[in-house]
Amino acid sequence: MGKLLFLFIVVPIVELILLIQLGGLIGLWPTIGLIVVTGAAGASLARWQGLSVLRQIQLDMTSGRLPGGALVDGVIILMAAALLVTPGLLTDVFGFLCLVPGFRGLVKRALRHRFERAIADGRGSFFISIGGGGRGPIG
Repeated sequence: MGKLLFLFIVVPIVELILLIQLGGLIGLWPTIGLIVVTGAAGASLARWQGLSVLRQIQLDMTSGRLPGGALVDGVIILMAAALLVTPGLLTDVFGFLCLVPGFRGLVKRALRHRFERAIADGRGSFFISIGGGGRGPIG
C-alpha cells in the first residue's frame, strides 16, 4: 500500500510543486508549451522505438527465437509513453530515460532481479502456455 500511496499522492504533489515553480520562473505559457512539446516529442519517440521493437520481435519470431528481451523493451517503452504524455517534469525525465536503450537495460536487469527474488522467496510464480496446451510453472 505504501508504494501506491507514493505513486498516486506524493509524485503528483511533487510534480505540481515543480510545475508551479517552473511557471514562476519562466511564466505560464512557456510552462504549458513545455508540457505540450515534451508530450508530443515523447509520444513520437515512443512510437518510433515501439515500431523498432515490434520489428525486433518479428525478426526473433521468424528466426525461431523467443522475443523475451524485446517484449520487455516494448513494455518499458509503453510505460515511457504513458509517463511522457502525463504532465510533469519528473515523469518526463523518467519517461525520456526509459527511451534510452542503456537505461532500459538497467531497468530490465532490475526487473529481472526482482522477479527472480520473488520466485526464490515463494512470493510469485510464472506460467507459460505454448500452443494452447496446459499450464505449468516456470522457475
